Amino acid sequence: MKNIKLHLIVLVLIIIAEFIGTKNFQVGPGRIVLVPMLYALLMGIVLTLKPIRIAKPKDMTDASSLIGVTLMLLMARYGTLVGPTLDRILASSPALILQEFGNLGTVLLGVPVAILLGLKREVIGSAHSIAREPNVALIGDMYSLDSPEGRGVMGVYICGTVFGTIFIALLTSFIAAFLPFHPYSLAMAAGVGSASMMTASVGTLSAMFPDLAADIAAFGAASNMLSGLTGLYMSLFVALPFTGWLYKKCYKLKYKEEPEPGVRIDLKGKEAGK
Repeated sequence: MKNIKLHLIVLVLIIIAEFIGTKNFQVGPGRIVLVPMLYALLMGIVLTLKPIRIAKPKDMTDASSLIGVTLMLLMARYGTLVGPTLDRILASSPALILQEFGNLGTVLLGVPVAILLGLKREVIGSAHSIAREPNVALIGDMYSLDSPEGRGVMGVYICGTVFGTIFIALLTSFIAAFLPFHPYSLAMAAGVGSASMMTASVGTLSAMFPDLAADIAAFGAASNMLSGLTGLYMSLFVALPFTGWLYKKCYKLKYKEEPEPGVRIDLKGKEAGK
């Protein structure tokens, strides 16, 4: 909080990003929307590169400690939007609950590709979810973060932190422009369990459908909340076992042998079985 330089950098980036504003590009029959948050993220990345290096490692460390505070304020704001649209959210509650099974898409896509690229037990940690904080804690408790599974989940967590918001904002633009999904369904899909990713996706959708902006924000916030509540249990009881099963099948298909078993951690912090 006492890093004045960091606050000035953030203020300047926000002013520049807001000055640029929302940009719309017609691509075929659809429209791609670039929002100020995307510009701020890209400029922030540029400021950390060696030729410029205005933001030092200490500034980045200080900034990371403030993410939780800013997201808490953001989610409080989204909470005020959920109340007025609660009737529509309750009417869509089966869809909001069943959407958690969509998280298995990371397993179906990630495991075969990761095995093809040569990863081994890192696949368990990296492909069982989008690897946000609850999933990092889950893998840390079950395998430890020093294990191959721990390295896998931390690798995806870091990539998601750096590139996730940029990726999901652009992906949302393309899907909304070219695929026939209702804005509410896209808003629900934005709630993947990451407040920053959800915000980037909701911001893009709100710019594309300004008449539905309040409802889109409410559906996105409600979906993200449910993902945080139920996503961990989905990972523990469904995604992780499924990932382990698919990993063994893909590993055997590629290497023509059974994979080495992973080392599980028991409740006392020791290797299971010892």
